[in-house]
Amino acid sequence: MLVVFGAAPLVGAARFVIGYGSYMIIQLLLNSIIAASIYALVALGFNLIYGTARFFNLAHGSMVVIGAYSVFFFSKELGMPYPLGIFLGIAVAGISGVILDKGIYVHLRAKKASKLILLVASLGVLTAIQALIAMVFTSQFQMLTPVNWNYRIFSIAGGFITEVQVATIASVFAVYAALWLLLYRTAFGKAVRAISDDREVAQIIGINTENIIAWVFFIGSSVAGLAGILAGLDLGIQPQLGMVWLLGGAIACIIGGIGNITGGLIGALILGLAENFGIWKLSGEWKSAISFALLIIFLLWRPQGIMNVKK
Repeated sequence: MLVVFGAAPLVGAARFVIGYGSYMIIQLLLNSIIAASIYALVALGFNLIYGTARFFNLAHGSMVVIGAYSVFFFSKELGMPYPLGIFLGIAVAGISGVILDKGIYVHLRAKKASKLILLVASLGVLTAIQALIAMVFTSQFQMLTPVNWNYRIFSIAGGFITEVQVATIASVFAVYAALWLLLYRTAFGKAVRAISDDREVAQIIGINTENIIAWVFFIGSSVAGLAGILAGLDLGIQPQLGMVWLLGGAIACIIGGIGNITGGLIGALILGLAENFGIWKLSGEWKSAISFALLIIFLLWRPQGIMNVKK
């Protein structure tokens, strides 16, 4: 009798542990999808620009913070409605990308600058823009959301997700669908793919390559700005976060296949799952180590990524 009586609490405790473990798995899965969504948005813009300009545009990370801080300025400093502030933030990020291309990259391309020079130039732009934003808005952590904003929280199988995070996930599918239709169902997309295959041949057949590349920078930078805005509404903003999200997006691109927008989504999901499940039994400081370990694994054994076929 004593054994039976004593087993009841043990069974209850076991059920609690099993239930808690299942809830943790659901929450980690949701956290993985949320992180992957931001990485995917950054990767979509990064891959689009790489596919046409053919270099690693590290300044793409600065477009992330430009979008976020534009919303901070328009909506929190000037008091504009948030929907208008978000629209303007996306537009400012896109225009900043065009200014960057026309102001720096087009001249480097005209001089036949190497990919290394373009890479270093983009790193300098990223550093300068982050420093400028820190001087204007300070480097302190800022909340992008309104002070009195009570966002809704949804429960899914024991896990929790906010309305901003739901919007972030939905935005990934919307942006991916829009980009896919743009690239594969329009004349503009055909021109972009022609430039990606061979820029000189595209010029010979009459495609205005510089104009197309400028539009690609606008679209890719706008998507990066959207990523920064959604991340800022969820987690807050800081000038240095541009580099953090850039690294995540770039790693996702390499895992999935650089220059392939579908590969970017797959790579982002793999990275999000690896980071969040990897720190389940570890501290959060291991997240960066896990992501870079995953990057090294792919660079060593499949450098072309999952979606790209090695020629």
